[in-house]
Amino acid sequence: MKTNNKRMKLLPFLAIISVFIITACSAEKMDDLETDVQLNRENRELNEAFDLKQGHAAQNQLLAQVRRASAKYQRVEVAIADGYLEASHCVYNEELDAGMGYHFVNQDLVDPFFDPFKPEALLYEKDEDGKFKLVGVEYIVIDVGQEHPHFGNHPFDVGGTPVPVDHYSLHVWVWKHNPLGMYFPYNPNVSCQ
Repeated sequence: MKTNNKRMKLLPFLAIISVFIITACSAEKMDDLETDVQLNRENRELNEAFDLKQGHAAQNQLLAQVRRASAKYQRVEVAIADGYLEASHCVYNEELDAGMGYHFVNQDLVDPFFDPFKPEALLYEKDEDGKFKLVGVEYIVIDVGQEHPHFGNHPFDVGGTPVPVDHYSLHVWVWKHNPLGMYFPYNPNVSCQ
């Protein structure tokens, strides 16, 4: 019951956030995202080294579970039926020559809570025929003073999305290899063409 009361209090707050998510990744917001990428890069490199040394098998098991849980979203129609709506154009960073793709966000999941099997956003790119293809998932957790969230033993990035409040985010490329790292926000293998 406590959780439901907390969620009810957050509804007006979430409505404001949804407006910003729908207008996600506009040109003005890209500068903020670039700053977040730079600020989180050093932290990410240290933690990826840690991931390799400790709990590598457990981390891989979690990734496999997320892949299984998100497999049904290979069909974008299923994602839409489950409440994920297209919230951005295809996001691409020319300086990095890497993309994020199209974000489909389930606004009901954008809150201070984290469930690795219910990502707040699904990441798609279009294939040669113009059909959406799932390439990864993204988690968005509103920061209300809780402990820094972790995906297994990997910490979330601070910020990283155009949400106008303090938050954490994490991209996880479970459907398309990312040579920059499993958790790096941009993937050079994701195209917007």
